[in-house]
Amino acid sequence: MSLIKIFLTELEQEAASTRKMLEIVPDDKYDWKAHPKSMTIRALTTHIAEIPGWIEHGIINDGLDFATTPYSPKVINSTKELLQFFEESVAKGKAQLVEKNEAKLDGRWVMKNGDIVLMDLSKAEVIRHSLSQLIHHRAQLGVYLRLLDIPIPGVYGPSADEMNH
Repeated sequence: MSLIKIFLTELEQEAASTRKMLEIVPDDKYDWKAHPKSMTIRALTTHIAEIPGWIEHGIINDGLDFATTPYSPKVINSTKELLQFFEESVAKGKAQLVEKNEAKLDGRWVMKNGDIVLMDLSKAEVIRHSLSQLIHHRAQLGVYLRLLDIPIPGVYGPSADEMNH
């Protein structure tokens, strides 16, 4: 089996779990923070929603330089907008996970800020990193939602909230 097929299957599975979490974010909690050092729900969920699009960037480009391309996240103000952005990002990622791109996976991708190299990865490692980031930040969102006393959907099986029904 090709890496592309493995990554596509994983993206589809993780997107389904992530979608369930994003769907339950209340519109009135976008400015809420779990801690003063934490991101707002808006910043966290926007980041989660953009991550599948990193796959497209990783395959098409050879890197990212924040000195010439500053990070400017999309402004999200509702769960409806969030879900639309997420679906667009998933579609971008899936569109690049096609067999013709298997040969590109050994190519290099470098993230830097001017002369400072932040990451130097193969394109396959960029995809793996993106999927790991999606999972990591989705779990972080689960903690936020739990702190707000919002029942959590199961991801890899039933959640404690689902088992108490």
